[in-house]
Amino acid sequence: MALFYLLFLALICTSNAQSADPTSDFCNITSKINSPRVSANIDNLLAELVSTINTQDGFTIVSKGENEDQVYGLAQCRGDIISKDCLTCIQDASKEIRKRCPDQSDARIWYDYCFLRYDNKKFFGQSYTSFGIILYNLRNVTEPDVFNKELGTSIDKIRSEALNKKAFATGKSKISNFINLYALVQCTRDLSQLSCAQCLAAAIANFPRVCKDKEGCQVLYSSCYVRYEIYPFFFPLDPQEKLVKRSMKDYSSLVLRP
Repeated sequence: MALFYLLFLALICTSNAQSADPTSDFCNITSKINSPRVSANIDNLLAELVSTINTQDGFTIVSKGENEDQVYGLAQCRGDIISKDCLTCIQDASKEIRKRCPDQSDARIWYDYCFLRYDNKKFFGQSYTSFGIILYNLRNVTEPDVFNKELGTSIDKIRSEALNKKAFATGKSKISNFINLYALVQCTRDLSQLSCAQCLAAAIANFPRVCKDKEGCQVLYSSCYVRYEIYPFFFPLDPQEKLVKRSMKDYSSLVLRP
């Protein structure tokens, strides 16, 4: 196992991909790592999440250890991301999460392209919406009635598509001759269809409360997330489009707590 972890570290250190900044993270301060065995199990778990992510079609779950030292982990890439970028994102996440949450056995990290989580409690198949983060654009749309109507229609459509596919769907629609709406929904693939539906419903319910009339919004939960923007942010792109990376100075954030 020690050799496996050394190889994992070597893989990370020799990666030529440039690290992106995480969108957000969560370190549960009540979940202190209580033994060196738990810390070692987390390291081994992260190594296996990295090594298996591409062989499992952008999603993998792993457990390490036994009894009170056991830990559970999940990694998932966004449904439109190619294997190479998926692996790079999970590599980055596995390094950064240990830097940000060095003493916690319950930690989560979100990137634009992927999500990674581990916990000393088994969470597979359960929908978690008690903690979340909302990122919303500071600018308001110019025609809120037209925009909100199209947003509701688009989100309902891709939510239905996601529940009948691999818990992922995107949509593009026209607001005006000059403005398009881009929307995306995704659940972690350990969820049942019902749990995915419940998670997405809870996430979308934040739109009118927090993101009303905003040009863009993203709700991040541990089991699902939803996002919309007025610029292209997912693949594939239309020939005339160019991917736009979010500038965080244009967004504010709100933490959702129990």
